[in-house]
Amino acid sequence: MSTCHNHQQCQHDALKTAEKLCGERGQRLTPQRRQVLALIWQSHRPIKAYDLLDQLQQNDPAAKPPTVYRALDFLMEQGLIHRLDSLNAFTGCGHPDGHHNDCYFMICQDCGTASEYCAPSLSKAIHQAAQDNDFSPHQTVLEIAGTCGDCRAN
Repeated sequence: MSTCHNHQQCQHDALKTAEKLCGERGQRLTPQRRQVLALIWQSHRPIKAYDLLDQLQQNDPAAKPPTVYRALDFLMEQGLIHRLDSLNAFTGCGHPDGHHNDCYFMICQDCGTASEYCAPSLSKAIHQAAQDNDFSPHQTVLEIAGTCGDCRAN
């Protein structure tokens, strides 16, 4: 489902972009935050907070849940990651330097890959529906579950 064939390159690019954006915004990408972001970008499969904690504890046995949650909160505030509510998991943002609210996720129920796509027309329809119903959305995350082409082919 993802067009990435080199997760190390995706991870490298994501970290480089995060360092640049945090620097421009006057925010600190601490070693712990950087490590959490790197773990999230290891693959295109969403990862749960406690799985991140398990991986962090391999290098830092003293790491605790608040450590992970503080890092996740920071990364979300900076638009570097997304939380996928249906999975209670996190995935990297493919375009944090030009983040738009017109994105949606296709999540393969077979292989677990989550891919981010953007559709301004979809966002416009959602905001129009909210306006028509006198509703003020605070957050919009559209998640579509199904089977990716790779899994259907196998």
